Amino acid sequence: MKVVGVIPSRYKSSRFPGKPLADLHGKPMIWWVYQQVSKVRNFDEVYVATDNQEIYDVCTGYGFKVLMTSEKHTNPTERTHEVSDKIPADIYVFIGGDEPLIEAQAIEKVVETAKNTPEFFVANAMTTIKTGPEVIDFTNIKMIANEAGDGLYTSRSPLPYPKGSLEFDYKKFVGICAFTKEALDFFVTTPQSLLEKVEECDLIRYIEHHKKVKFVDVDCRTVSVDTPKDLEMVKDLMVAEGIVG
Repeated sequence: MKVVGVIPSRYKSSRFPGKPLADLHGKPMIWWVYQQVSKVRNFDEVYVATDNQEIYDVCTGYGFKVLMTSEKHTNPTERTHEVSDKIPADIYVFIGGDEPLIEAQAIEKVVETAKNTPEFFVANAMTTIKTGPEVIDFTNIKMIANEAGDGLYTSRSPLPYPKGSLEFDYKKFVGICAFTKEALDFFVTTPQSLLEKVEECDLIRYIEHHKKVKFVDVDCRTVSVDTPKDLEMVKDLMVAEGIVG
């Protein structure tokens, strides 16, 4: 079974244009992401999928496998679909290009879930929210699953609402998502639903059409770089943890 890792890398971020090339202790951020993803033991290949010539040139300069993709894609799932049209595989896994500290073991757990799920279609990572402010932060997409790990809904609102009990661990989206080719084809040929437009979360398209989506609980730190302020926080964290001198 061939498994391909895909790192979507878009230049025109609304809050932080050019962030894949932002300097992070002497290397562009995309370099750090690629190093982490390259540690995943159950990937056969890893590609950066970009829409920008400068990102393409920087990545090829480091010897990374890179694919130039369309500027028209509006989300990483569409960009991953284009990769699936060019590179044959059984499972495609996109990893957020804005998480330079993403952990290989979390990615590996999603891949193993995909491999071991009968009639697998889609699987996405989630992790426990540690603080109250994270629950109400709309940038954290909350994940709701049943006891079997089947995805029921995703929302930027704090779901579920704790009316009857506080004995609940809120889960949030982690940018690790595995697909079959069929699932990627389905996504690009199926119109956005109303709820997906409201929440701006790709997974809702599958859930609303009764497609099985596994939510995989992973124990990992997620530090997404969405703004220059986030980048400075990651720089400090890397020093504090001894990742850099």
